[in-house]
Amino acid sequence: MSRISVRGFAVASATAVTAVGSVIGVASGSVAQPNDAEATATDTTLLADIPAGQQVQVQAASLTQQADTQAIAADASAKKDAEEAARRAAAQSAVAKKKAATERAEAKAAASRSTRDASSFTVQSSYTVAQIQAMARQMVPGGQFQCFSNIVDHESSWNYRAVNPSSGAYGLFQALPGSKMASAGADWQSSPPTQIKWGLNYMNSSYGSPCAAWTFWQANHWY
Repeated sequence: MSRISVRGFAVASATAVTAVGSVIGVASGSVAQPNDAEATATDTTLLADIPAGQQVQVQAASLTQQADTQAIAADASAKKDAEEAARRAAAQSAVAKKKAATERAEAKAAASRSTRDASSFTVQSSYTVAQIQAMARQMVPGGQFQCFSNIVDHESSWNYRAVNPSSGAYGLFQALPGSKMASAGADWQSSPPTQIKWGLNYMNSSYGSPCAAWTFWQANHWY
């Protein structure tokens, strides 16, 4: 037990003050005017002269004070840590939101980016599947191409002259009747770019996008 703790408790406790007075009276026979050295000596003697029960109170008071001090320090540290964690979480959230907004803006820009027009391709007498797919990649927005391709795969396997013997549906998209594609160009029977232009317009106007058209196709097996 520290001397300071003993003195503090002696001043606060009437019983301890009485004990201090008794000790000083016995030692000096009169009211003492202790200097620092005497005060130290008094503090040293005091704990030994206080009854055992009161010594426990002195020790308990000191321990309680220490515990309170430690609790206050722990609370302050925990509060500081919580504030720092909140700041970090807010910063991470802001970065994530900014990234998501950037990605959405980029996707929107890609979807609306101008694509090559059907009339800009050189007319050929025939076209391979690879050539037709390359044309489609240049005409369909990048984020929609796979959905667009999935529909063509199922409808015609990229055969721009495919004909359904039962219904007469024609071309890459099995338009019924095939003459519908004349709205995209008079050469609709022999021009993959014209058919691609028509198919893309149809998907956008009917479903909103090739991917929305593909979602419908998966559920119904037609579009």
